[in-house]
Amino acid sequence: MDCKVRKLFARVIFVALSLSLLHFCFFLSWLLIGLKTVLPAMASGDDSPIFEDDESPPYSLEKMTDLVAVWEVALSDGVHKIEFEHGTTSGKRVVYVDGKEVIRKEWMFKLVGKETFCVGAAKTKATINIDAVGGFAYEYTLEINGKSLKKYMENRSKTTNTWVLHLDSEDFRVVLEKDTLDVWCNGKKMETAGEFVDDGTETHFNIGNHDCYIKAVSSGKRKEGIIHSLIVDNREIPETVE
Repeated sequence: MDCKVRKLFARVIFVALSLSLLHFCFFLSWLLIGLKTVLPAMASGDDSPIFEDDESPPYSLEKMTDLVAVWEVALSDGVHKIEFEHGTTSGKRVVYVDGKEVIRKEWMFKLVGKETFCVGAAKTKATINIDAVGGFAYEYTLEINGKSLKKYMENRSKTTNTWVLHLDSEDFRVVLEKDTLDVWCNGKKMETAGEFVDDGTETHFNIGNHDCYIKAVSSGKRKEGIIHSLIVDNREIPETVE
């Protein structure tokens, strides 16, 4: 009987030594997460969840621990905040757009890769790239419509005009898309009416009770092209650089 016990014990030791470091790390991660969940409940003696509606708060301690990158992306319908969580032990990936969770993957064996999602009313394609930069360090980059964020914003500055103004105790952000001539105000596409005038065109719309129009005139210079100006209540609004 003692001989069988010794053989069984020897097999157990052999299997334990054969486990890879990666398996051990995953086991340890599961154990720590389990303890973090169970110990507070044991201490309080209460089996009920902390949040009665079974929903986590938008900014939890766990989220703040794993938050690795934050970007702000200016689109026609507004400036959107993108946040990314990456658990470098478990591989967890969580993406938030304007505080709303759009992607959650709790356990990922592969720690590098990419996550693709949509941003804004126009469902603009966004991709977060996760790349290893040596050791346990990672680099996170954001692409918008297949271009780096910097390149996208540079191109966007050439295809849009933006104005920020204050009317009736409220801030408004007006964006003109030059390629489509669509006008956006505070995230909504405006109803517009275009007309030809002696020196160019005017695109009319209303913000509340205020008459607005965007005037387009030729600069007379090939490199500058068409110049667009926003007029509100017969007053020109200076353009904003984003």
